[in-house]
Amino acid sequence: MSDASHVYITRPLPDQVLAPFEDQLPVPLQIHHRAEFPPNREELLAGVSGAVGVLSMVTDRIDGEVLDAAGDQLKIVANMGVGYDNIDLDAAAERSVVVTNTPGVLDETVADLALALILATVRRVAEGDRFIRTGKEWIWGPQEYVGLDVSAGAVLGIVGLGRIGMATARRAAAFGMRILATGSRADSEEARELGVQPAGLDELLASSDVVSLHCPLKPETHHLIGADQLAAMKPGSYLINTARGPLVDEEALADALEAGHLAGAGLDVHEHEPQVNQRLARRENVVVLPHIGSAGDVTRRRMATLALENLTAVLGGKAPITPVG
Repeated sequence: MSDASHVYITRPLPDQVLAPFEDQLPVPLQIHHRAEFPPNREELLAGVSGAVGVLSMVTDRIDGEVLDAAGDQLKIVANMGVGYDNIDLDAAAERSVVVTNTPGVLDETVADLALALILATVRRVAEGDRFIRTGKEWIWGPQEYVGLDVSAGAVLGIVGLGRIGMATARRAAAFGMRILATGSRADSEEARELGVQPAGLDELLASSDVVSLHCPLKPETHHLIGADQLAAMKPGSYLINTARGPLVDEEALADALEAGHLAGAGLDVHEHEPQVNQRLARRENVVVLPHIGSAGDVTRRRMATLALENLTAVLGGKAPITPVG
């Protein structure tokens, strides 16, 4: 059983981030000690016991059982991330627990990674790197490792033009890509200035050379991209996912790639994370990354700081800075 009246942090954070808050928070911090692994279920239940606040990560499933283990004094779960599909919002609301996230501070960094993943996939960067490392003999050839020219009018379809999607659109526009997008902001003034054309999902899939996912994971978006949607994509196109793994039916994606309907895929997130679909990982035309979209040094510190600021506000009797819902 953990000490009562503390804030439980599920992964170690940089000392320079934590130090300013140790005097601001009304209770001591208790931090899960294993940096490389999140707390297992038993450790999580024990860690939250008696906590007035929890600073959680995307790897922590915060459900009714965890909230009950914390006790009636729990006031806030501050999630370090813009996504919050790891938290049962209904269970939190039933217990009057505030849930916060960290929007805004990671938009540019995730968009950087999205564009990097697009380029690495369509220009076969990772594939070429793997080949060079084999030590095999090679020589330049006019048809070797030919990929998609994004600056030659290639169409990028952004599914979910929110903050990160818009930041990705700005980068893609600078590379000369034409942009289609779904979402409420697709017809905004900023989108129009970038030349973004609003489109329904069906039109976007059929018309895009690259489809990039930027929508949240909700029950209605689980397997948003399944067999039918993949079949509707333009032959020879690419799928990029830097949002949430379960947006994509990965077995259906593997089928589409094996059939040659799609030219490739770039995945920073995975359907059954941290497990990676081996049918996808074995393919040369698939780039797989370990969920590093927000992994910029400044960005991660800003995310942790915002989560701690939310904790400090709520535990000090003030309104949360970035509440969910």
